[in-house]
Amino acid sequence: MDRNERRDGLAAGLLSYVVWGFFPLYFILLRGVDPAEILAHRVVWAVLALLGVVAVRREWSALRRVLRDRQSVTRLALASVFIGAVWFFYGYGALTGRAVDVALGYFICPLVTVVLAVVVQGERLRPAQWASAAVGASAVVVVTAGHGRFPWISVVVALAFGLYSLVKNRVGREVSATVGLTVESVLLVPLSVAVAAWLHAAGRATFADDGLGATDLWLVLSGPMTVLPLLLFAAAAGRLPLSTLGNLQYLNPVLQLLAGVLVLREEMPAARWAGFALVWVALGILVVDAARAKRRGPASAVPAAASVAPDVTVPPAGRAPAREGREAAR
Repeated sequence: MDRNERRDGLAAGLLSYVVWGFFPLYFILLRGVDPAEILAHRVVWAVLALLGVVAVRREWSALRRVLRDRQSVTRLALASVFIGAVWFFYGYGALTGRAVDVALGYFICPLVTVVLAVVVQGERLRPAQWASAAVGASAVVVVTAGHGRFPWISVVVALAFGLYSLVKNRVGREVSATVGLTVESVLLVPLSVAVAAWLHAAGRATFADDGLGATDLWLVLSGPMTVLPLLLFAAAAGRLPLSTLGNLQYLNPVLQLLAGVLVLREEMPAARWAGFALVWVALGILVVDAARAKRRGPASAVPAAASVAPDVTVPPAGRAPAREGREAAR
């Protein structure tokens, strides 16, 4: 791989995580819109955008192959439930002054995934991994005790994303990022249409309520905005070493945190800072331990850790990325 390819890959990777990191600011344009309506439109318009991408990339045969595989569809249906929850609470957090809590949730995603590897897959953890999980759990306790409020959105986002990553890892690498997300989004369309119809019937919908306006445009664009960073990430994954891609993932929650504190002006009392500091210590332990395990050989590899991107799972250390990078953890 030449230097120009790596440079282009780095630019695409940085841009994808910048879009994800500052995505909470997009919801400023949608203030006053019910989070459920935002999710419904995000799903519907994302499907249309994704079908366009599938057409351009000529992946219709791959899409049909997945749709004919009952096991893949079942797993992607389960994945769609989890990613739908992540998308909903992501928007809910941004609209209700909890963007920082969402950022904390993405920071603890890798820790939750390690715990799920034990609980669900029966994997054995090394002492450093147990220590990392314990420090991460203590961070939630510190935030709760000091801030006077349990960061439930952080826990829900981390758990839903961890379960989503677990399901996606079982789908396999033969399903491309674009096709996987397309199927998941299509499976969410019936519920999305039902929710949108109910909101309109209840007089709570804003889309085309009084003609078409700026808010309606932002709702429509929420779909393409969901797809854009995925495509950038896929471009980066094919041009960058896995280690570089893994390090870039932490840019997303850092930018979310900055957006929440500096732009959305959310409170950051000492207890919150202490909680984030503990999470960063836990992640440091996890990263160092994973690096040591990798040097010792594949047999010692750390269990798969979820990416802290809202929509992407980075593969376990020591494995090559799939043709488009790891499957979109969407």
